[in-house]
Amino acid sequence: MHSEESGFLMAFPPRPTRRPLTDRVPAWSLAVVSITSVQLGAALSTGLFPAVGTAGAAWLRLTAAAAIFLTIARPRPSDVPRRAVPAILALGVVTATMTVATLAALDRIALGTAVAIQFLGQLSVAAARARRAAMLAWPALALIGVVLLTQPWQGQFDPMGVVYALIGAFAWGAYILLTQRIGDQVAGLKGLALTIPIAALVSALIGVPQALGGLTWQVLLASVGLAVLLPVLPFSLEMLALRRLTAHAFGTLMALEPAIAMVVGAVVLHQVPGPGQLLRIALVVTAGVGAERGGHRDTDPESLGIPVPEA
Repeated sequence: MHSEESGFLMAFPPRPTRRPLTDRVPAWSLAVVSITSVQLGAALSTGLFPAVGTAGAAWLRLTAAAAIFLTIARPRPSDVPRRAVPAILALGVVTATMTVATLAALDRIALGTAVAIQFLGQLSVAAARARRAAMLAWPALALIGVVLLTQPWQGQFDPMGVVYALIGAFAWGAYILLTQRIGDQVAGLKGLALTIPIAALVSALIGVPQALGGLTWQVLLASVGLAVLLPVLPFSLEMLALRRLTAHAFGTLMALEPAIAMVVGAVVLHQVPGPGQLLRIALVVTAGVGAERGGHRDTDPESLGIPVPEA
């Protein structure tokens, strides 16, 4: 009987298990698609500001995203290790802060400028996580590009817009670190299915009062569509990308955001950049591309000392 089974297996060997599509595409491409979706969603969100305000738009988007994630992932208490709970709660608060601050900044300053300032958060992660002193040259180059782009010494900008963008920068840095930690501890999208509802509840504190007077069916439907662009699609891709990239590489790769934001701002919001802005953006993009090289992390959880979560 044993020999017959062996002969059968030799004649008809089992098909090799194919890796999921998201594991076969380059990790950097997931990040680029995520960035594009973020900037498009942010630009289109400005259309909701007159009706529900910036915080109201953030709350509506996060609430719609929470419903989508809960429907798709259906998380259970047993899916979440106890050690991951503090990070999930913290990421919920950070996500709410990042979303509200970003939209508040966009209401006051140009999309490309706001994103360039917020890149300081990713830049801080890249600098703190650099394994070799030479790698610090890329964040330094990106910082030069960001400073030249914003030109704070001229004083021709909205101070509160810059403050909101800086708050968003701090939240973005924390978001990168917390997302990577949760992605290593919680399987699939179940971590996001818990953090986004927390973010929706936190943003409701200031979003609900702003939005109540302007809620219509058109606004609600637009919020669902915007929630897919931001945060459902990009946050899912970022969770996948952060499982395969170091926080340093991911953080500096996000330097592509100002360039993509400038393109989206020009097309959607008619914020056309000048030659000087394009040159400054080139510095930031160059730093991002340079830092991404050699920045892949070990994808074997056991080699990282991380328990493998059950599917």
